[in-house]
Order: sequence, then structure tokens, then C-alpha cells
Amino acid sequence: MTMVIEQMKLGGTGLKVMVKDTIDISGYPTRASSRALQDVGPAPQNAAVVDALFNGGCQIIGKTVLHELAFGTTGINHYAGTAENPRYPGHIPGGSSSGSAAAVAAGLCDFSLGTDTGGSVRIPACCCGVFGFKPTFGRIDRRGVMPAQTSLDCVGPFAGSLSLLIEAMRIIDPSLKPLPEVESIRIGMVSVEASAEVQRAVDAVLDASGLTLGKVQLHSMQAAYDAGMVMINRETWNACGHLLDSGLVAADVAGRLQAAAQTSDAALADAEQVRTIFTAEVDAVLERFPILALPTMPDYPLRLEDAADTRAVLGMTAFVRPFNLSGHPALTIPFEGESGLPVGLQLIAAKGADELLLAVAGELLRRLDSNLL
Repeated sequence: MTMVIEQMKLGGTGLKVMVKDTIDISGYPTRASSRALQDVGPAPQNAAVVDALFNGGCQIIGKTVLHELAFGTTGINHYAGTAENPRYPGHIPGGSSSGSAAAVAAGLCDFSLGTDTGGSVRIPACCCGVFGFKPTFGRIDRRGVMPAQTSLDCVGPFAGSLSLLIEAMRIIDPSLKPLPEVESIRIGMVSVEASAEVQRAVDAVLDASGLTLGKVQLHSMQAAYDAGMVMINRETWNACGHLLDSGLVAADVAGRLQAAAQTSDAALADAEQVRTIFTAEVDAVLERFPILALPTMPDYPLRLEDAADTRAVLGMTAFVRPFNLSGHPALTIPFEGESGLPVGLQLIAAKGADELLLAVAGELLRRLDSNLL
């Protein structure tokens, strides 16, 4: 299937895992689904998170396709192939960790790993109707993950159930503590501009949970989105800009890289100021509401034929990218809207409160008597 670019059978006999091709596996090349890296040599050693998988007895069975160089949100890749969306055929799989989400949705593995720099786990998880988790920034060891230098990117798991997602986190994050007991908690519903069907679906889930709800606003969220774009542009240019000289980077990504080269030091300094302001604003709201809730995406995933221009559809990350800038942990839970298309409920917690976030998701699903547990 297109979602898998290389099959293998490495490690133990435990849970079957697939890994995004920005994560090093010893003896295999890390090409990031780019023709510009087609001749790169094999990785000399495993990424730290791959060693964690092996230490957990996992069996790695393949590497997955992605939006080229992890620099796009649709998952469309004309060189390595675009992962089919198994549950919502004809719709984009989301990016950049498209193959990792699609492989879980297709039942090819127990869980998979992706990376999330500006929503690249949560967006494809939402599009493909599975769970996706972005841990607190810095919580998962990123040694051996592309790009090497980042202030945004996190390794995170995909799974078809919350229990498998939690098991995946226990394997890749040995510091994960037992989840706390959660019986009641205040959830702040973040006011955003989503489509009517998406917002109704999210509101219906939260209302049906019976948890205590309140409305909150994050006034600097748009500024945080813009600042996150500045950061990812500079950091991706630093990591991948040299590949433009090959002439082998696909047009959509090449265009974004050329634009990213124009990111000024002044814009970067302004973005850092926004990071400080937005992070403080989120922290303050989380003191009143330990969990924040909002849609993962503003609308349903586009059909493939409507998503050709990557730059034109970056707005699909409007609700996820700000939390890469701030570094807070974020989880997307799969639901559906009235049209039978995927809707993600995104939950946010304080930095380091990954266990609480997972526990609240479990309590919410138990209250809904969901089979997603």
C-alpha cells in the first residue's frame, strides 16, 4: 500500500509498529519521502525513540510515507506516493505524518510514530479518524529524528484506541507515570471559528460527557499561529534549504522553502515574543481550567483534488500550530460530524501534564460509553 514505503521486520514479537521516515533506523536510509534524498546512505544508528521501541519488545514492520521533508499539511506526495485515507476514501490523509496515520487507520499496525512540528501528528490523525498525541515539547528524546535542531517538533504516537495510545506512550516515554484518577474536571472550551458541523460535533461530545464546561478565549491565538509559521519556516530552511540546489524537491515544497528563505531575523525575534505571550496566556487559562478543548481542524478534510496548493490550505492547522509554539501537550480524539466525515476533538493540558491529559480523555470516553477506549 502507498502508505508504507519500506517493509521490514525488526525487533521483538510484541506490538507491531510503523515509523515515519524522518526517524532513523540503523541500516536503513532516512529519506523523508524526498527525491532529493534518494541517494542518502543508511542511518548509522537508531534514533533514541527506536531504541525505546525495541526495549519495549516492539516489532518494527515498516517505514511510512509523509509529505515531502515533513513540510506540508495535506500528505500529497507525487514522488513517494500519497497515502490513501482508508476510512474516508478520496479525502486527504493529512500531513505531514500521512502514512503513519493511514497505516493505523488501515489496521496495518498496532500503533505508529510520527512527528508534530505544526500539527503533523494531530492533522493526519484527525483526517484519518484515529488518535494522535503530541507530547509536551522535549518530553520524548528526539536524537536521530529529522530535523536535528528544532524548537517546535515532537515525536508522537498514533493509535486506533486510547488504550493502545497510552501503551505506546509508556513504551516511548519511560518517565510516564501512572495515570491519575479523574472523576470530575473543569474543561475550558476555547472559542474558535470552525465550520458549523465541526463545532456542533465537538459541542455535542463535550455536552454529552457531563463534565463541567466553561468558555474561554485565547486572544493571541492568531498571533501564535503566525509566529509558529515564522518559526517552522526558519527552522525548516536551516535544515533543508540546501536541498533546493539538487533541483529534485517537488514544486510545492520547493516553493515553500524558497519563501522560507526570506524569513528575517526581526520576524524571528517578534515570533519569540509572541511565543512568550501566548504561552503565558495558555498557562493562565489552564490554572482555571486544567484541560482546554477545541476542534482539531476548522473543517472536514479536503478532497484530494481540492488540496493541490499546499500553501493555500495551511489554514487547516489554525487550531493546532499555536500549541507547537507554546509546547503544551495536545491530543486529538476521533469523532464524526453530521456528514459522516471526520472531526477531531483536541484536548490541551499544562506542560508536563501528559498523564492528566490522557486520563481525562479516558474519563470522557467512559462517560460516552465509547468503543474507542
